[in-house]
Amino acid sequence: MGVSNYFSDCYEAARAKFREAARAAGATVETHANPSRGPEGEVRDWLALPTANGDADLTTDVIWIGPRDAERLLLTVSGTHGAEGFCGSGIQVGWLESGLYRELPRGTAMLMVHALNPHGFAWLRRVNEGNVDLNRNFIDHTGSYPVNEGYETLRDAICPAEWTAESLAAARERLDAYGQTHGAMALQSAISTGQYSDPQGVFYGGTAPTWSNRTLDSVLRRHAGHARHVAYIDLHTGLGPRGYGEIISNHPAGSGGHARVVEWYGDEATNGDDGTSSSAAVMGDTTVGVERALPAATVAGITLEYGTVPLDEVLTAVRADNWVHLHGDLAAPLGRELKTRMRRAFYADADDWKAMVWERAVDVHRRALRGLTEL
Repeated sequence: MGVSNYFSDCYEAARAKFREAARAAGATVETHANPSRGPEGEVRDWLALPTANGDADLTTDVIWIGPRDAERLLLTVSGTHGAEGFCGSGIQVGWLESGLYRELPRGTAMLMVHALNPHGFAWLRRVNEGNVDLNRNFIDHTGSYPVNEGYETLRDAICPAEWTAESLAAARERLDAYGQTHGAMALQSAISTGQYSDPQGVFYGGTAPTWSNRTLDSVLRRHAGHARHVAYIDLHTGLGPRGYGEIISNHPAGSGGHARVVEWYGDEATNGDDGTSSSAAVMGDTTVGVERALPAATVAGITLEYGTVPLDEVLTAVRADNWVHLHGDLAAPLGRELKTRMRRAFYADADDWKAMVWERAVDVHRRALRGLTEL
């Protein structure tokens, strides 16, 4: 069976493939039902999705492999950003179907969380059922929220009310002017670092822990509370060169977690804080949640980020997806075109891309396991 067969063309197929691979590996699948529903009927046609078998239920699925009392844990999560789940699911399925799960060192376990954001996966969106970006939602919601001044300045250009040639040209002019004045990374940060003031906008972090946030917290506390050392890999797409898996440290520069990431992955480890990453620094990502749920464990958390198309195309696709769900019509030709762009921005459905993704994933997972054994 070739590598491409690890990957699926829709959420339902990915879930079925993951469950089948998990059971073949002897693992018990634990399911968590999301309160929303997936697309059905003609809506699937609008989204250019294969016909489902009448199942619009959405779940996050979890498996544990290895000793239950293991103090060393490899944790992988797919679909934090739903539309990026195609890639992450393929990696998780591949790890099971290829038999690589048998490489777990003595005293080490693996916890896989499949489709953390099943709504976004099913609907080809990065965000969840409440338009919340999960990788900005793990912030401390008991205090005041940070202000993204760049977003506030550019809000109307980032999220225009109309998607026409004229409105896009005007928005492009404002965005380019901001980038020329403040720098390209400042513009990227204004759009993607995260914001907590505009519930209908892009990269919105929410004002309370989401269902996915609470589900991950519950899973970790129940299954991994005894872990003392955790290697965490959050699987993402959309940034960097096509097919290359960037190892982005999810810890602040200068922290113990970042030091562990650098020790394990060397100079391939990047960080948004110091400008070495293709990602802007973000607030409230999932690693914050992992550390909060497992306070007794040391955590080396990374985002394994695979490039697809150029950054401007990715950000435009995110903005367009926001517009079509807020103001547009999924059934209209423009709606279908924009959803097709969204899929292409986060999933390169090509054999060579999948091969590069898989090769890098195997290498990074093995390095994570090696790092765990040396603690």
